[in-house]
Amino acid sequence: MALALHPPGPASARPCIRYDEVAMAKTQDFNGKWALVTGASAGIGEALARELAAHGAKLILTARRLDRLEALRVELAAQGAEVRVIAADLNDPAAPELLYNATEGAGLAVEILVNNAGLGQYGAFYQSPVEQELSQVRVNCEAVVRLTRLFVPRMVERRGGWVLVVASTASFQPVPYLTTYAATKAFDRFFALGLAAEVASFGVRVTALCPGPTESEFFSVARAGAIRGHKVQPAEDVARQAVAALARGQRTLIPNFGGRFTAFLVRFLPVGLITRFVEKGGRRAASFAP
Repeated sequence: MALALHPPGPASARPCIRYDEVAMAKTQDFNGKWALVTGASAGIGEALARELAAHGAKLILTARRLDRLEALRVELAAQGAEVRVIAADLNDPAAPELLYNATEGAGLAVEILVNNAGLGQYGAFYQSPVEQELSQVRVNCEAVVRLTRLFVPRMVERRGGWVLVVASTASFQPVPYLTTYAATKAFDRFFALGLAAEVASFGVRVTALCPGPTESEFFSVARAGAIRGHKVQPAEDVARQAVAALARGQRTLIPNFGGRFTAFLVRFLPVGLITRFVEKGGRRAASFAP
């Protein structure tokens, strides 16, 4: 596994802090804090990095693609942000500890942990390569647990910190043809909610972010273009809402109306009925054989 820690670019004036109306009294707390953002090379992770930098956070960005991380580092450094990048693959069980050693172990107190890295695979489970299914479990679940277990104890010792876990609106019901992905995101959401209750008394805030269809590489990488839909939320909008929710200690955020409506509706419908409906829609979209 490649691991490379790159120092920040030349220092310059810090960018102006932007406040939205809801988070006005809280996002200032991110100013000067180190934030570790996984999956920061594209999509929501990249947008979260920009949003945190706009609120004065210092960034440690990690993903597999070092070239993209470097491009983002240069962009944010030019705006005055302090940014370091680490190339790492969270499909490797050793990656979380290496990330910890390169940050906390090197004297950088990570006070904001953003568990954003994730992957999915669209298709019939019985036909998909088993390694693709297991990779989803390793990245979406195992890496989240390993990273959080490494960094949260230090937050508890310091009596403060923030953890953002990116789940999905898929976490509210089974999703045939995204079977493993939806199950891993349900794990992420419940993990975040349980952890939030455990560490609240230590001043550590945990938020489960549950976005719906968002502008990102997910649909192309997961080969899920057939179910992409027409209404796709900009990643910047998701990130803006997520950072505000994290700052105010909101435990669950669904950043779009459609997702909130779905999460509300599934409380009252039998899970079997929902699953049958989703399966039929997914099968038609991808022209799966019955």
